[in-house]
Amino acid sequence: MEKTAKFWDRMAPRYSRQPIANETAYQTKLALTRQYLNPNSVVFEFACGTGSTALAHAPYVKSIEAVDISLKMVEIAQDKAESMRIDNVTFRQANINDLSVSDNAFDMVMGHSILHLLPNKDEVIAEVYSMLKPGGTFVSSTACMGDSWTFRVMAGLFSVGSLLGVLPVLNVFSRFELVASLVSAGFEIDYEWGLRIVMWCLL
Repeated sequence: MEKTAKFWDRMAPRYSRQPIANETAYQTKLALTRQYLNPNSVVFEFACGTGSTALAHAPYVKSIEAVDISLKMVEIAQDKAESMRIDNVTFRQANINDLSVSDNAFDMVMGHSILHLLPNKDEVIAEVYSMLKPGGTFVSSTACMGDSWTFRVMAGLFSVGSLLGVLPVLNVFSRFELVASLVSAGFEIDYEWGLRIVMWCLL
C-alpha cells in the first residue's frame, strides 16, 4: 500500500489541476446523490482525492468525514476547505483497509472511482455495508472494465505497471460481477446510471 500512496502523492498536484472530464455528467451525479441526503446526514467518503465531491455536498449535510491514502491529496483537500470556509468536512490520510469504524455510523458512504483500484473490493464493500445505518446509502461511480475489450487491454498494461511498482492495481470486473458483489454483501440496487462508468445508490 505504501507504493500506492506514493503513486497518488506524485499524481496529486497534476490531478488537482485537471478539469472535470464531463462537467454535465458530474453535476448530474451530484444532484442524484443529494436526493439521498438531508441536513442531518452524516457522511463518509473513502478515496476522496482532493475533496471536490465532499466539499460540493457539504452545504446539504450535517458532516462529512473523508479519507484518502495519499497525504498530498488530503493536504490539497484541506486547503480547499479552508479557502472555502467549510468547517463540516474533515479530511485525513487513511487506508480504507485499516480503518476502525463503528457499525451503523453513517447515513451515506461514498466511494468514487476506487472499487476497480482495490485488490479486495468484496471485503471493502462488506465493510461499507457494516458502516451504514439501517436504510443507509452507498454511492459509487465505478469503472466496470470487464464489459469492454478495450478496457481489458488497458488492464493488462496496468498489471505490468503494477508488477513493476509504478502503477496501482487495476481490478477488472463486469457490471454483472459488481452487482453480484453488492447483493452478496446485503445491498439492494436502488439506482443505476451510465454505461461503463456506473453510479450505484444502494439501500
